[in-house]
Amino acid sequence: MLKKRIIVCLDVKDGRTTKGVKFLNNIDIGDPVEMAAEYYRQGVDELVFYDIIASARGRGPILDLISKVASQVFIPFCVGGGITTLDDIRSTILAGAEKVSLNSQAVKNPDLIKEGARVFGNQCIVLGMDVRKDSSKPSGYGTTIHGGRVDTGLDALEWAKKAVSLGAGEIVLNSMDADGTKDGYDVELTKMIAEAVPVPVIASGGAGKPEHLTKVLTEGKADAALIATMVHSGQYTVESIKKSLQQEGVPVRL
Repeated sequence: MLKKRIIVCLDVKDGRTTKGVKFLNNIDIGDPVEMAAEYYRQGVDELVFYDIIASARGRGPILDLISKVASQVFIPFCVGGGITTLDDIRSTILAGAEKVSLNSQAVKNPDLIKEGARVFGNQCIVLGMDVRKDSSKPSGYGTTIHGGRVDTGLDALEWAKKAVSLGAGEIVLNSMDADGTKDGYDVELTKMIAEAVPVPVIASGGAGKPEHLTKVLTEGKADAALIATMVHSGQYTVESIKKSLQQEGVPVRL
């Protein structure tokens, strides 16, 4: 049976790790390089590093910071934010990332998914989705970009399927409604997307306790769960979360 992955997300703003609720009221919580090293020690399966303001400011990825983080961790490391060209993908991978996450730019320029997958392989191209409930859409969910500030008009389910057909090898599915609330993942959303695409789906947004991960990894059919506040707050460690999951019968790497 395939092991379920636990992924820690570092949202980075101006070179520091930050955390907010529903993408608002962000506060500084530390140095991303030190935090990456600590989560690696705790046994996290992967790390995701999002530069949350790069796209809005129209600048590329912070390569020196990416290479500093990469030097501390020896696990898959995904970087998102400000990646707009094949050269950005190349330089991010050369700086030490295994994967890049395309979100705003994937919507604006879907060919970047296709070309990125062709040049670097599907496994390197991750689709980031920031999704909100929207009763006007066929699936009940719409897609946003620029950190949730811009509604794309795209139906979430249709966009997920299209991006995978273009070459996205994985989806990080973030529920904007649940983000940072610690009330649990949107299990219904996760299950809908996971059942519709043939690539791994990573649930994101809303984790507050280990039971939330158990639910989204089983009922929600997610391949992995992204966490942030749970571990950033010091309330849980990656190891304690994995032990809880194992006790609930969820297969994880200890």
